[in-house]
Amino acid sequence: MPRHLLVLGDSLTYHGPERAEPPGDTRIWPQVVAAELQRRSGDPVVVDLFARPGWTARDGWWALTRDPHCWGEAMPRASVVVLALGQMDQLPAAVPTYLREGIPFIRPAAIRRRVRTGYRVLAPRVMSATGGPWRQLPQPATNHYLSRIVAGLRYFRPGLPIVLLGPSPYRAPDYPSLKPHPPAVAAGRSWAARNDVHFIDLDPIVGPSLAAGTGNPDGLHWSWTVHRDIGVSVAGALDRAARPAAEAGGGPDSLVGI
Repeated sequence: MPRHLLVLGDSLTYHGPERAEPPGDTRIWPQVVAAELQRRSGDPVVVDLFARPGWTARDGWWALTRDPHCWGEAMPRASVVVLALGQMDQLPAAVPTYLREGIPFIRPAAIRRRVRTGYRVLAPRVMSATGGPWRQLPQPATNHYLSRIVAGLRYFRPGLPIVLLGPSPYRAPDYPSLKPHPPAVAAGRSWAARNDVHFIDLDPIVGPSLAAGTGNPDGLHWSWTVHRDIGVSVAGALDRAARPAAEAGGGPDSLVGI
């Protein structure tokens, strides 16, 4: 029987240096993790990936509790879990997130297009001038939803190895303020320590690629070298997380109703 790697994340899980790639592409880091774990153990590893552009920790919680494929199939069979959440959360925002996320619901379409265009033009200027008055998701909310995800997983699957990717560094024209990043990394490391979750600091892995300009021109998504290095780091962290949990087990119940 294959082992299963459950990944909750955003577009950084499947987007390469040029475009979004299919979830089965062997170059994206979740597939690198699976290949590395398979190489180390000899057992086949299958990736169950749940991710969309712009997902925050809140969206990850919703996926785990509202998507029947996630809570009903992927979670019960998971051997290890990677929380690749918090990347979007940390980015600066020119307006509260609920206003930005409400743009697609504006009618009629002509007004919606004008509002979207105006937001894309003005938002980077506001962030640059103010340093970003808000985050896309406040840190207390990120911590809250990450904690709910981990509590839910551990309730139904005690001993399940879990790894958290720290917030990734970025140099994006759409998000010109870097002010939120250092506090987000510190908060992620602190949260992971409190919740006994292995933490992977992405700054030393992603930073050199940003400095060299080898990632995606958008300043957010990663080069294939970064995908590979992150995959190898995650596989190592999952190995370390699995050792103290080797004797633990859990039932295949769902998370519905939490």
